[in-house]
Amino acid sequence: MDFALSAEQQQIRDMVSEFVDEEVVPVADEIDHTDEFPQELVDEMAELGLMGMPFPEEYDGAGLDYHSYAIGIEEISRGSGGLGTVVAAHTSLAGNMVYEFGNESQKESYLTPLAAGEDIGAFALSEAGAGSDVPSMETTAEKDGDEYVINGGKLWISNGSVADTVTVFAKTDPDAGNKGISSFVVRPEADDGFIVENTEEKLGDKGCPTAELRFDDLRVPEDRLLGEEGEGFVQALKTLNGGRITIAARSLGIARAAFDEAREYAGEREQFGQPIGEFQSIKHKLADMDTKIQAARMLMHKAADKKIRGEDYIKDSSQAKLYASEISREIANEGIQIHGGYGYTKDFPAERFYRDAKLNEIYEGTSEVLRNTIGDQLLDT
Repeated sequence: MDFALSAEQQQIRDMVSEFVDEEVVPVADEIDHTDEFPQELVDEMAELGLMGMPFPEEYDGAGLDYHSYAIGIEEISRGSGGLGTVVAAHTSLAGNMVYEFGNESQKESYLTPLAAGEDIGAFALSEAGAGSDVPSMETTAEKDGDEYVINGGKLWISNGSVADTVTVFAKTDPDAGNKGISSFVVRPEADDGFIVENTEEKLGDKGCPTAELRFDDLRVPEDRLLGEEGEGFVQALKTLNGGRITIAARSLGIARAAFDEAREYAGEREQFGQPIGEFQSIKHKLADMDTKIQAARMLMHKAADKKIRGEDYIKDSSQAKLYASEISREIANEGIQIHGGYGYTKDFPAERFYRDAKLNEIYEGTSEVLRNTIGDQLLDT
């Protein structure tokens, strides 16, 4: 095993880190305050090739391996958790759906502008009554000649109100359970009946709009169907499995930001005649925080390695996402504690890291669902 980054991976990390330090960190508090979609930053990331990191160059992607992609997401999330979600939802979910399950024509038409960052992608799976329980979805797609007519709604859709391309899941056979779910490419500006009903006011993850969508007799051509009818549920599971690696990366980025801020504060804040970092209790907190970050990073790269090798990585990505998301929240919490009263105010970013970290335990597989998944894998059920 080689734990060292390759020259290319190191170059990617340095490039993204420099961009984050110079362009993202200075405006992170403003993004958190205004909750506006950071279009200028997204445009800059597109120019740097960060909106299509894992996709082949033939589709205007950067052609990076999944280790490099995870490293990029970690660095972006270190600067802004919301921006990390923007890129992860766009790439790991929407873009990957077209890349993995689209035909060549669909890849050329929809993946290429996504990978180039010319279009923004969203992944519309969850509904008010169908979060973790995907087969309970009520959105339908009825065949009518050479079109499908989609009716229903989706909830908690990252990038949903700003997306140019949305992968939508709907039941083409409502009586077939999970085998009756299919997926489609929807173009909001071109397709009548696509309605942004609302955007959520969230605890954290600011800058990434989370939308409630409604489809009112939304007609899409049959050539927008991804794969075959009835394959949508399996497509969603495979896509989310890969996406969990990048949520582990987002978790790591936020954890690192919280740790770095806490360590710096511990070296500067004085009480009882010395920096608080000299007290054993604070040293132990920092030691535990860093150890958890290192362990989470190993789990993330182990899952990425298995994905690259084409091996089964369901358990690995679930463990990486589960552990990284939980330690991200724990480290952000300890960061507030180290800051004391200041940590509970908006004078320091410690509280923002905590708000951003919590989401990691919820989306793309709650901690409870992931523990079930891991258990099933261990028991081979």
